[in-house]
Amino acid sequence: MEKILKTELKTSILKAFGSSGGGYISQGQGYETDSGRVFVKINHKPQARKMFEGEMASLEAIQKTNTVRVPQPIKVIDLPGGGAMFVMEYLKMKHLNKYSSKLGEQIADLHLHNQKLGEKLRKEGSTIGKGVGRSESQYADKFGFHTATCCGYIPQVNEWQSDWPSFFTRHRLQAQLDLIEKDYGDREARELWSQLKLKIPEMFCDIEIVPALLHGDLWAGNVAEDDSGPIIFDPACFYGHSEFELAIAGMFGGFSSSFFSAYHSKIPKAPGFEKRNKLYQLFNYINHWNHFGTGYRGSTLNVMRKLLK
Repeated sequence: MEKILKTELKTSILKAFGSSGGGYISQGQGYETDSGRVFVKINHKPQARKMFEGEMASLEAIQKTNTVRVPQPIKVIDLPGGGAMFVMEYLKMKHLNKYSSKLGEQIADLHLHNQKLGEKLRKEGSTIGKGVGRSESQYADKFGFHTATCCGYIPQVNEWQSDWPSFFTRHRLQAQLDLIEKDYGDREARELWSQLKLKIPEMFCDIEIVPALLHGDLWAGNVAEDDSGPIIFDPACFYGHSEFELAIAGMFGGFSSSFFSAYHSKIPKAPGFEKRNKLYQLFNYINHWNHFGTGYRGSTLNVMRKLLK
């Protein structure tokens, strides 16, 4: 494996440093190379390349907005026995602490970036596509993303759609519940979902939703800081409703109230926010049920019942 890394990175030095660590999905290791330190994620599953390519595209998309710092993605490399490696810039990170409200502002800027691009295009009128370099973001007028991404190890369909409630219902909730049905055949989940599905459109009655570039998996384990400011990583990007991002951030702790107040000073809560927040939390509970098993069944069904009240 190290031989492949040396060849692919065109480096004469390749020296592992620090202990190898890993999340639930992949293993990780830092290496010294000729051109500085890199971090390598390793996954032996057959779908690893697809997963890492989605992550690489996500990091590039966030980078192009110039709003919040992410590790520089370098390369996805196939492993000979199946699986893949993902090489990125190594950043020495510590727990988010000092820069919590700064991150709140930057996530709001990330979410507002596409809207601002749209406003700029309308001002400039018909100059679309003239002199636009590939290093800049392109305006997205629909919900989705140009490639599949994975939330955890579950691949997500990001086909472009112009209606957010239908995109979210079909490609997020329904897709996850189809997996529950396949693995557990849970009758109660099926019955609650058949009722809830019909109520989703009315939660979006009075609001205008401009597609926002989302990190897609913004829990405390995917944010950090260094001396220069906040850093986010492990994204599963798509253009969606900015409120979607806040559900997981509020669910499992790790974000101080200063994060949320800084965010909402730039993007105030729209009417109906709390109910939609529950709907977005539902996605995360089902995703956790799919990843970690029936320990999340109770929370999933509870949220469904609350949403039906």
